[in-house]
Amino acid sequence: MYAVFDSCGKQYKVIQGQTIKVEKIIGNIGDKIEFKNVLIIYNKDKINIGNPIIPGAKIIAQLILHGKNKKIKIIKFRRRKHFRKTQGHRQLFTNIKILKIKYSI
Repeated sequence: MYAVFDSCGKQYKVIQGQTIKVEKIIGNIGDKIEFKNVLIIYNKDKINIGNPIIPGAKIIAQLILHGKNKKIKIIKFRRRKHFRKTQGHRQLFTNIKILKIKYSI
């Protein structure tokens, strides 16, 4: 059984017990959170597709870790114009563990 849900404008495909990295979610480590924007649930031979979401479906997860990704460099450069600009960015993330995928008809 797997599900596809939407969080912070990105879609994630998950199964129960999986640990994934998502955009920063506000909360304390160990807190349980629910994602109600479930788009698809696949269970063996049955597939449920939302329009755009499945009513009554939710994914329960637990916050594991907050952190920062590796630094990326952003470089803007115009040749022959004596213009060069360098900037760095580290995106915040949260690791979550999927505890349950609930679906009620």
